[in-house]
Amino acid sequence: MEQRTLLALMVFSSLIILSETIDQKPAIEIYSLHVDCKVTSRFAHTVITSKIVNRANESQEATFEVELPKTAFITNFSMSIDGEVYPGIIKEKAAAQNEYDTAVSQGQSAGLVKITDRKLEKFHVSVNIAATSKVTFELTYEELLKRQLGKYELLIKVQPKQLVKHFQIDVHIFEPQGIHFLETDSTFMTNELTEALTTVQNETKAHISFKPTLDQQKKNSELGETLLNGDFVVRYDVKREATAGDIQIVNGYFVHYFAPQEMPVFPKNVIFVIDRSGSMTGRKIEQTRDALLKILQDLRPEDHFSFITFNNKVVEWKSSLLPATEENVASAAALVQTLTARGGTDINGALLTAVGMLEQAEGLPERSVSMIILLTDGQPTSGERNVEVIQENVQKAINGKYALFCLGFGFDVSYKFLEKMALSNGGIARRIYENADAALQLQGFYQEVATPILMQIEMQYPENSIEGLTKNNFKLFFEGSEIIVSGKISDELELLPVEIKAQSHTSNLTLTEEANVKEKEQVFQNQKYIFGNFIERLWAYLNIQQLLEKAISAQEEDQKALEAQALDLSLQYSFVTPLTSMVVTKPQQQEELANKPTEADNEKPSSLPAGGTHRLMGGLRGGRRHSELQTGSNRKMFSTVSRFREAVIAQPIANEYPQLLLQLPRQNERICLNIDKRAQTSVHLLSDPEQGLTVTGKLGHGINHFVQFDINYVNPPVQIHVYTHAILVSYNNNNSWLSWAKSASSTIQGLRVSVEKERSVTASLPDTVTVKISLVRFPDDFLGLYFLDTERFSDKVTGVLGQFYSKAQLESDSSNDQSAVERLLRVSGSEHKVSRLHKKDYRLKSDSEPVSCWSIDLTP
Repeated sequence: MEQRTLLALMVFSSLIILSETIDQKPAIEIYSLHVDCKVTSRFAHTVITSKIVNRANESQEATFEVELPKTAFITNFSMSIDGEVYPGIIKEKAAAQNEYDTAVSQGQSAGLVKITDRKLEKFHVSVNIAATSKVTFELTYEELLKRQLGKYELLIKVQPKQLVKHFQIDVHIFEPQGIHFLETDSTFMTNELTEALTTVQNETKAHISFKPTLDQQKKNSELGETLLNGDFVVRYDVKREATAGDIQIVNGYFVHYFAPQEMPVFPKNVIFVIDRSGSMTGRKIEQTRDALLKILQDLRPEDHFSFITFNNKVVEWKSSLLPATEENVASAAALVQTLTARGGTDINGALLTAVGMLEQAEGLPERSVSMIILLTDGQPTSGERNVEVIQENVQKAINGKYALFCLGFGFDVSYKFLEKMALSNGGIARRIYENADAALQLQGFYQEVATPILMQIEMQYPENSIEGLTKNNFKLFFEGSEIIVSGKISDELELLPVEIKAQSHTSNLTLTEEANVKEKEQVFQNQKYIFGNFIERLWAYLNIQQLLEKAISAQEEDQKALEAQALDLSLQYSFVTPLTSMVVTKPQQQEELANKPTEADNEKPSSLPAGGTHRLMGGLRGGRRHSELQTGSNRKMFSTVSRFREAVIAQPIANEYPQLLLQLPRQNERICLNIDKRAQTSVHLLSDPEQGLTVTGKLGHGINHFVQFDINYVNPPVQIHVYTHAILVSYNNNNSWLSWAKSASSTIQGLRVSVEKERSVTASLPDTVTVKISLVRFPDDFLGLYFLDTERFSDKVTGVLGQFYSKAQLESDSSNDQSAVERLLRVSGSEHKVSRLHKKDYRLKSDSEPVSCWSIDLTP
């Protein structure tokens, strides 16, 4: 039987995670694992090399995974198998996709890169290696480190889960400005491991090496378990003078870093616009309350603030902004503690109310920064629902006077909608992930924008001597961050002058600097671990990032031109970006594709109307599309935006589907089961200890159907979480997402999980009941559960649904009247009068005729 070894490494600007998961003691040995990271003036160049040998007498599959930052670009990948090198080739995405679609139709495997969480995306490739053979994986990626809250941070999460003979992490830092501080920290360090850690530092350079021996890695001398399990952190910042920043030059390209210090902070006029619609119920609204209470304490006395909460109604806390006095902050905290969630989502009305409040505000400081911070977890379902109209309304109202920051909570939001709206109005968008630390994510974002110290910043360079200048005008600068500008210098330029104009809280500033080109280039000569063209690559990286960002809020024609520029740079400098793909060739001419996902790709299907009064039903991604427009007599039926976690207008057709449908064992009778959702939203549906199977479900908010089912198996220990937007399969701390948008299957130790595109998901295990879940898209997205091979249930099966498979008996009709409308059903010692109704069967196609069933309502 073929064994599998999984090697995973997570690396981001600031985070590297190394882990290996091995089903059993491997015949495949990872005998060398090396992460080599060179940080040169914030630009990080990381090479990950893993060497594996197959010591078995049969072929084995080795899987190489690297989790890297979303902001990083892969630049190279190769596999070397017994001296034969298989390189990755970067191509235009459309061309690569066409080639790959042909390969997929011939049965080859799927793409290689997927988003895994709020900071990471995973690169994954597998290869079969022959007995006694060796394989070397090498991945290279690059990224410009972002300064946040006054520091750069490199976090290395070490989890090899086995002893590795040659394990080494090297971090080289070269900062010509000088290293202001450097520190390391760890959660797993012992006295023995401390001996494996060395730090060598001088004025401008640092080399941190972690190279534990096998003995140092061991938990004890007798067992082969490793101590390497936890966080290893490097933090640093650079020295800065009170000037116009620092200019660095290499091979005709310059980069200018500007991060002024010790400047007075602008007073803020901030309006928090908080979604309290039905979909925010539960943990989301609790975390929002927790975060807002902390944020209120961080307001400065000179700040002014207010709150607007909204569902289908927009409510102002006060009619105007108030100074952040102790009394006003306490009053606001009292409001925050009473926030509850229900109703729809009027984003348009809430934002326009916020703009109007700023427009009418009186008594605000003359030199101050006004901003709106929107937090929403959904899509517009009340008021104006057309996202293009909302974007236009908000941009026209703000008119460049205020900054808009949009926080999208979870995956019901359209991130693309929020991102375009924020970027069009001088702000940024951020997705808040629904994790335990969501409140900390909200607080962390606020801290980043809490201390504006400059506004209207212009970085001016000689026009005739600079080509390809990156963005050089910035609306706001926040303390602890950094402005970076780069460009190409003409050959004849000897001195590079720069002039910075900006507004501070107390005055208008003009700062000047002049850099000697030859002297600056000399700084980087003969640096042994510096890649010589790093500023040119930094310039290309920054240009691509900014062109793609600019394209988000541009008109269609401009968008195409911006993307064409970004594509040219991506191909020229071999970056895997959203416009390019890396084609990875494996033995036997197999090919796989590494694409660069974006945050907007990482969400549930959208049902937002856009571009007119009519709309297409279904999702933009992962959801089915109905090609016909809803017009004329059927427009009323389609007028409600489908959003399962929101209180929406109920359509009559929704009542035609039961919550649960089952066939009674040994009786040719259908039962339609409805659960009183007032009792609880999470329901224990079924548990069978002999089958090793448990199923729970969650009812939606504002929709009387199930929107989530959780299937748990004991052997193998697999959890399947089925949502209306996707399916998550978890096994041994590894998560794999399956989309409703395409048919696919996955098998784990005999358990087969298969998806029928936009129709159903099936979980089947030999000698075990088969679980099947149907997806229904209209009028609201919901899920329907049923079982096959139910004779396999044991007599110990329990649960709201499970009891019907062991302890239910429908009283026979003595008159044998097939038209009887009422009968008696005995379940678990209780008697229930059931009625014959006709319901739509979610197991069948949506256009199927209703079926007859005995309907029963239960309260768990």
